[in-house]
Amino acid sequence: MTVFPSTSESIHTRCYCGGHHLPQDHWQFLASMPSDPTDWLSDLVKMGVYRSDALNMAKTLTQVDMREALLLKNISGGNPAREQFCRDLIKEAGGLDQAMAAAFGVHAVEFFSNTIRNGEFSRREFLKRVAVAGALVALASCSQEGSQSEDTASDTGADIPSNLEKTELKIGFIPITCATPIVMSEPLGFYEKYGLNVSVVKMPNWAAVRDSAIAGELDAYHMLSPMPIAMTLGLGSATFPVKLASIENINGQAITVAIKHRDTVKGPADFKGFRIGVPFPFSMHNLLMRYYLATGGLNPDTDVQIFPVPPPDSVAKMVSDEIDAMLMPDPFNQRAVFEGVGYIHMLTKDLWDGHPCCAFAASQDWITENPNTFRAVNKAIIDAASYADDPANRKDIAAALIDRQYLNQPLPVVEAVLTGTFEDGLGNTLNVPDRIGFDPYPWKSFAKWISSQMVRWDLMSGEGVDYEQIAQDIFLTDLAAELQTELGQSPPTEVERSETLKFDEFDPSDPASYVAAQIEEFGQ
Repeated sequence: MTVFPSTSESIHTRCYCGGHHLPQDHWQFLASMPSDPTDWLSDLVKMGVYRSDALNMAKTLTQVDMREALLLKNISGGNPAREQFCRDLIKEAGGLDQAMAAAFGVHAVEFFSNTIRNGEFSRREFLKRVAVAGALVALASCSQEGSQSEDTASDTGADIPSNLEKTELKIGFIPITCATPIVMSEPLGFYEKYGLNVSVVKMPNWAAVRDSAIAGELDAYHMLSPMPIAMTLGLGSATFPVKLASIENINGQAITVAIKHRDTVKGPADFKGFRIGVPFPFSMHNLLMRYYLATGGLNPDTDVQIFPVPPPDSVAKMVSDEIDAMLMPDPFNQRAVFEGVGYIHMLTKDLWDGHPCCAFAASQDWITENPNTFRAVNKAIIDAASYADDPANRKDIAAALIDRQYLNQPLPVVEAVLTGTFEDGLGNTLNVPDRIGFDPYPWKSFAKWISSQMVRWDLMSGEGVDYEQIAQDIFLTDLAAELQTELGQSPPTEVERSETLKFDEFDPSDPASYVAAQIEEFGQ
């Protein structure tokens, strides 16, 4: 029998669960439990979960055996198969006390941090014990709920559409925190909430995402915000119409510099001669890096070398001295700090607070063939984005994301990004709660700024470019607002706005004049 290998997977216990509710209810129930196993059992006794005759077993059992026996009696409900399943879980964890101590013990957080830093104990083993504890607690809750109401399903909070064209989907993603709503929707049950069985597929780089999209190997995609524009216009690839359905994250990137330059880099002019990694030519990272360098009098095409580096390779490139700096999505900026090879020179929120980064996207053909499924999956992701935007949920989300099949990163690194409390690599501890945000609304002014900078840096011809048409055709702002409203959120009533950047103001009504003013002021 395979035991759940991570905390996030402990949610998937429905096949053994007697209750009727969302998978994330398991997670929320687990988070509300007392930290001490003794208090936990005491509370269950006070609640009347255990009858007095069950407590008589304490006369003949040791304390550990009593806890295990009481738990199994409650969970099994007289079902031998369920009881044996739980015994197998406990055995796999090395005993009930081992599992409960890992999950609820007062030193659990400290212990977990130590396992990551010094490697004296297998992180997977620790996560396994936590997962076992979570599964057991969830099953205990479910058996009680199921016995009270076997015939009444609890409210899922969503009307599952009955007209979905398909329910089995594959969504490609890059393992970065920008993908949080897309990725967390699998382990935390947001896709299931809308009647979908989604497999998120880890991809090696953005070129692979683009090529798999064109080849029809994926149903939908985690993309950089400029990619739907580039692909629809046939820039860097064959023409392939793609719609940007919702924004995944705002902010959440940084300019990270190799630690050897800590005493020499103070501003953009100091990057002259640097080798700089960005994730992809058609990325906010490339555009923002160029924007910053130009303000220091540098020509990004001649005074530095900017080239694509897949985010998962970026820290290794810095370690091997192949890049001097990078503008990358997190968690790789924080990972460079964690490894002692780089420091955070600037968060991109300090270049443009509220800027878009990644997006959820799908091809026009797929949307046409699967309109109801597209609407459902977009709604699930927008719902997840709202959940992720709440600071109270960030630590739980971090724990769900660190597993190997998702981000495969140390918990302290992902927590530092999501909570905004982090080390900068220069000995400072910073607190920036909005280091990353998850606002799904796709402002059409985002599309216009992106297009203007693609023209500025010759990534797109400026001759006859129709900024308004690009924004209207590719960014599905109205649909996102409609879904947000259905979810009880409050989307903006306007579709575009003036954007305030560090060095200028963008007026979406006249992108061409904005580019001309930039070239006049900065020389390019």
